[in-house]
Amino acid sequence: MSSRLLTQEELAVDPVDASRLLLGSFLEAGDVRVRIVEVEAYRGGDDPASHCYRGKTPRNEVMFGPAGHLYVYFVYGMHFCANVVSLTDGVPGAVLLRAGEVVEGEDIAFSRRPASRSAAELAKGPARLCKVLGLDRGSNGLDLTSADSPVRLYAGDPVTTVHSGPRVGVAVAMDVPWRFWIDSPAVSTYKRGGKRRPKVTP
Repeated sequence: MSSRLLTQEELAVDPVDASRLLLGSFLEAGDVRVRIVEVEAYRGGDDPASHCYRGKTPRNEVMFGPAGHLYVYFVYGMHFCANVVSLTDGVPGAVLLRAGEVVEGEDIAFSRRPASRSAAELAKGPARLCKVLGLDRGSNGLDLTSADSPVRLYAGDPVTTVHSGPRVGVAVAMDVPWRFWIDSPAVSTYKRGGKRRPKVTP
């Protein structure tokens, strides 16, 4: 299993390109490691589904760089979602981590998600992924490319087949095909968004 950290330089690219790079990578927090199998790309001023579409705020400032940092936000008053910042410093963009496979620390993951009926369900969805890794507001802004960080992002083996389709649950730009995934039982269920659905985007 890879022990090479991804670098800021590798991640300082368009979120669509960063999405493909992140598929198959490993996110590690404490004794739990998750292989990323599903992501969504979000840009800034030209992406109305993005948190930073209307500019920088105290909530979204991490999205403006530098690349390789963790952007964590709270949604529905009960869940956290995690994103990897991409693009260059000062230009907003991020990749939402939608789902993963727990490859280390499965016992800890089950203790955090005891309702899971199988290992594939542990991190099947962005909120579940954060739960099994123990990510919350205190994780916001962490440098995933630093060996000293409590949460780190490691390179994975190149993936050969990448699927793409519309993003999940967004209220606008619903048909933009910036959700990417690889074959895995941990990939989340697609739910089309609409104006009546609250946004679940970075």
